[in-house]
Amino acid sequence: MAEIVKMPRLSDTMTEGVVAAWHKKVGDVVEEGDLLAEIETDKATMEFESFQEGTLLYIGVEEGQAIPVEAVIAILGEEGEDYQALLNEATSISKPDAEAKEPAKVESAKPAPIQKSAPVQETSKAVEMPTFEGGRVKASPLAKKLAEDKGINLQTVSGTGDGGRIVKRDIDFYQTPVATVSTPAIFGEEGYEEVTNSQMRKVIARRLGESKFTAPHYYLGIEIDMENAMASRKMINALPDTKVSFNDMVVKASAMALRKHPQVNSEWHEATTRINKHINIGVAVAVEDGLVVPVVKATDHKSMTQIGAEVKDLAGRAREKKITPAEMDGSTFTISNLGMFGIQEFTSIINAPNSAILSVGAIVEKPVVKDGQIVVGHTMKVTLACDHRTVDGATGAGFLQTLRSYIENPVTMLA
Repeated sequence: MAEIVKMPRLSDTMTEGVVAAWHKKVGDVVEEGDLLAEIETDKATMEFESFQEGTLLYIGVEEGQAIPVEAVIAILGEEGEDYQALLNEATSISKPDAEAKEPAKVESAKPAPIQKSAPVQETSKAVEMPTFEGGRVKASPLAKKLAEDKGINLQTVSGTGDGGRIVKRDIDFYQTPVATVSTPAIFGEEGYEEVTNSQMRKVIARRLGESKFTAPHYYLGIEIDMENAMASRKMINALPDTKVSFNDMVVKASAMALRKHPQVNSEWHEATTRINKHINIGVAVAVEDGLVVPVVKATDHKSMTQIGAEVKDLAGRAREKKITPAEMDGSTFTISNLGMFGIQEFTSIINAPNSAILSVGAIVEKPVVKDGQIVVGHTMKVTLACDHRTVDGATGAGFLQTLRSYIENPVTMLA
């Protein structure tokens, strides 16, 4: 018996989805668990496995097309089975809603007459080029006098009098001809390419816009001495089966600092401010279609090696489009690190509903002052973007001071 396959709701905030690619075509046999299509949600592009089995009888949405959640995308059944009645029934159920949302038709109005922006001199005779008599332009004495006074060359004036004769009104309404300027040769061809915005890119644009224009952002920055962190990382990574990155250190230090500054681990709601007792840190990861934020749950209860392994796994699956929406939900704080790209300092937009996001720059070798002496050192700049509705300046500054103390003394994070 034929069965309908509907657009699944793959995340809590998903209202529509885009079929990025079909992995089956009409006539193919589909087994339960087979990869049917790739669905673009508001958070990621995900593989959609079939929960039914049978022959693919009908595909109701083309690749790249967006349709609402629960809309028909395919029909599975027995080969040659008539599915039209089932399709009509499914379509008729959704039709009333569609009709209710259809905008009222407006009768087309006749175009308004075009009005001239300035009065135009009208004549009853067509304009003619000047007529020459014995090598001279045919013009009235008054027209010649006016032309001489105004410095007008009569040979450039079009006459509107009898036989193309130039008269007074032709001089009165004369406009100096615009000189033709030769355009230099253009080397290379101008052009552009339009790329259709993916569902993820649209959601990123909408949410970042909402965050930036809703939450009053302000920014605090500090510079951290990385000498001890570099030495500690070298010692930790010398141990068997151990690998810790500087980013793992920052994530761990942030989690511990949030425990001491819970106001930064908060959310703004119109009637209340929610101060989260759990610490889930989101780590921004660049993917082909944009940016996703996998979440390390209970970050403060995990070691740097555990954090590193989890971030590596989540980031890898995010790039392969195998991460689930549940693994990107529930962050209470976010970290964005562009240090590996050589960016020394930058600011980020808060990942709502978080109250803050930490931007991490590159480690830079530079002259520093230690004990009154200029020596070669290594520093790293970080910038905290805060929502002023929930995090005051002193609170944000206190968080950064605690963060710096942990990173500059990594042994304190091992206790």
